[in-house]
Amino acid sequence: MHPEIISICLFWFVTAFTPGPNNIVASYSGFNFGIIKTIPHILGVTLGFTALIISLIVGLINIFKLYPLIQEVLKYLGTLFLLYLAFKISFSNSDNNSNSDNPVKFIETFLFQFLNPKGVIVGIIVVSTYIQLDENYLNYSLQVIILALLFSVTSITSWTFVGKFLRNFATNEKFIKYFNYAMSLLLLLSIVTFYL
Repeated sequence: MHPEIISICLFWFVTAFTPGPNNIVASYSGFNFGIIKTIPHILGVTLGFTALIISLIVGLINIFKLYPLIQEVLKYLGTLFLLYLAFKISFSNSDNNSNSDNPVKFIETFLFQFLNPKGVIVGIIVVSTYIQLDENYLNYSLQVIILALLFSVTSITSWTFVGKFLRNFATNEKFIKYFNYAMSLLLLLSIVTFYL
């Protein structure tokens, strides 16, 4: 077992459960489309983030160290995607949301994990802090990957249920519209944190 397993778990917990683009979109989707239609988002985030961590462990972190411009470009591409998503959320048609498809698809969410500045930074911190090239490399890497998977799926699912729970208070179209505006605003605020 990794000697700093408690530290890793605390770090994963704080970074996974705090508001960020993935969690905000999960609440929005759970609120507007329900749990079942949010499953592609849940799977996209979980598998995409885990794939990001595996990529960082395998060598992406070294590419970022050699060419920091690549990471900067990814940050801007992620920002553009989030702006697009905030626009879609803000102007979604609330009166027929329950009958429409979720605007967030599995492949978009999966690929976004490689553009998500919060996720990339968190991944770089974990991989560079807790995994060294020594005899425990494979063992520690597997532990970090499993923890990334577990914390990712539990946090994104929890935020989806929060959105679904808040739907119980949606007694009129105005409330739904304001909720969507609030989620869009939170998404925009999460973008601002990338540049502070």
